[in-house]
Amino acid sequence: MNPDGLPDRADLVRELRQLRRGGLPALQALVPEALRAATLHAGYARGEEDLADGAERLLRAAAERLGTDDLIGRAAQCTFGLLPGRRGDPAADRRRAAALVYGVTSERFRHSQERQVVEQLAGAVLAEAREPAGRPPRAAPPGAGTAPAVSRPVVVPRTGLPGRAGSRPVTVHLSPIELLRDIDILVSSENVHLEMSKSFRPTVSGALRRSAAVGCAADGPVADVLADELAAWVRARPGVLPLRPGTVVPTGAGALAERGVRRVYHAAVAVPDGLAYRVDPQHIATAVAACFARARQERADGERADGGPALRSICFPLLGAGRGGLERRISAEWLRWAIEDALTADPDWSVHIVTRYPDVARLFGVKAAETAGPAEVAESAESAESADSAEKTETET
Repeated sequence: MNPDGLPDRADLVRELRQLRRGGLPALQALVPEALRAATLHAGYARGEEDLADGAERLLRAAAERLGTDDLIGRAAQCTFGLLPGRRGDPAADRRRAAALVYGVTSERFRHSQERQVVEQLAGAVLAEAREPAGRPPRAAPPGAGTAPAVSRPVVVPRTGLPGRAGSRPVTVHLSPIELLRDIDILVSSENVHLEMSKSFRPTVSGALRRSAAVGCAADGPVADVLADELAAWVRARPGVLPLRPGTVVPTGAGALAERGVRRVYHAAVAVPDGLAYRVDPQHIATAVAACFARARQERADGERADGGPALRSICFPLLGAGRGGLERRISAEWLRWAIEDALTADPDWSVHIVTRYPDVARLFGVKAAETAGPAEVAESAESAESADSAEKTETET
């Protein structure tokens, strides 16, 4: 134990390695000594009654500190079951999911990256405990006044913000696309060769590919559902590649079905141009129209086939932004116009927009007060330059 009351990093690393096997549910039986000390020191728990929940909150905060857009941060979330719906996954499944982040086998991950992930998470736990700005407010003693809580500026995912596409209502989500629930169709931005982004990339295509994977085996996922279905679609149509820009290819949802997603539509808008891509904004409008046409067809076919619930909702990211090379504003404008046109012809759809950027939400008529609080505005101002630079190399997600 260090003089400041925090445990040695080596002790915390050892405990986290053991916790990796048992998973977060094991904390309900016993919070190990080093993690217990860090949790109490950080103020994430007040005593034994909330120690297990406090330790779990501390681990989540530490993983977020590593960065959810960073390989280590995402692998830490997978390793310890910190992602939504993954808390109770077996240790082997969590290891495979983390290995998928790096694009390696489970065995290679166990001998290499996993050690780094655990060590970095231990360091983040200690950093979170040492930094007062990272702590939730402690309970005030009886009779004492309540001091204002201090927190680091973060952008909190928000969903269900009312917006407009011209005269038509839409719903805007400030959230990663893979966290959305109960939307029938999610649209992914792809290139004209239907080569999805690597699952560890911070892109819409990569996130959906990763989240849709089903089952596990010794060397990775049993079914890379989206990529496998796209490959099968191409094999059934020899000579079809490259696709005409604006073409839309549907696939199933794989594991995303657990979140109420029924279909993924792959909009081929990015054309390879050397080591980069180029996107003609007019192809965004073509893809949007194709998405609605395909959805209408599948809705009609589904109603005739089984009488089940009809497709009613569809969600678009910023097509062609990021690696596609388009500015977010241009992509949003063409998306807005195309959606308004489609809804004017067929208003019987619930349309959603997903983005990480409050400025994009405002382009769809979401009021500034709804898109960002004071802390979020502060972060947005500090990171505007880096975000503009990053959009040239990363797809909007």
